[in-house]
Amino acid sequence: MKLVVKIGTSTLTHESGKLNIRRTEELCRVLSDLKNAGHQIILVSSGAIGMGVGKLGLSSRPEDIPTKQAAAAVGQCELMDTYDRLFSEYHHIVAQILLTGDDFEHIDRLTNFQNTIQRLLELGVLPIINENDTVATSEIKVGDNDTLSAMVAINTGADLLVLLSDIDGLFTEDPRCNKKATLITEVRQLTDEILALAGGSGTERGTGGMKTKLQAAKMGMENGVDMAIFNGAYPKSIYDLTEGKPVGTRFYAKEKTV
Repeated sequence: MKLVVKIGTSTLTHESGKLNIRRTEELCRVLSDLKNAGHQIILVSSGAIGMGVGKLGLSSRPEDIPTKQAAAAVGQCELMDTYDRLFSEYHHIVAQILLTGDDFEHIDRLTNFQNTIQRLLELGVLPIINENDTVATSEIKVGDNDTLSAMVAINTGADLLVLLSDIDGLFTEDPRCNKKATLITEVRQLTDEILALAGGSGTERGTGGMKTKLQAAKMGMENGVDMAIFNGAYPKSIYDLTEGKPVGTRFYAKEKTV
């Protein structure tokens, strides 16, 4: 199975913006084990700006573009160093790929990306993808890694897109506000009622919320890629997903016609 796993900033870091070491180590261990079992893994990882904020000692996530880009430049180094060190413990090699929306719009760049990913997977490498925040502008930005991960999943022929969030999945209401909200375990059609459940960004450190996740689901479902959302605090749940067990909210792609 080819999996695209998207990890959000809120999964990787503490409220301070610094790395959540225990969770990140567990996540890398689980993904390494899945690779050992024969699955192909592509990681789309947020966290560069968040880790840069923590490393620079900034009091909050910056609002201006230059400081965001500076924080991304600092944080991306720390992020990849962390992944390289953790995955190396399980004898897996990682590769960094930084993309912008432009790379999906131009056929030659997209083809080069697809060829590179395919070759990396053939070589047993685990590609780690992030938006190139340091050079991205409003004209060429993808904007959030939920959307980026869906674009990656579609263009690499993934079987499943996994979004690790800071909640357990899609609920009938915001569970942070209403404790009686219930988890929706399966979505086979994105109705207006389902789309209306989207909210804003879940945490100050992240950029996406349920709205961007439902947009990613829509993209995947329309292009033959299933998607699952669940709580990134429990990385071992990815095992259950690969075994077909219910985890979080599962969005089922439309059946392809021959």
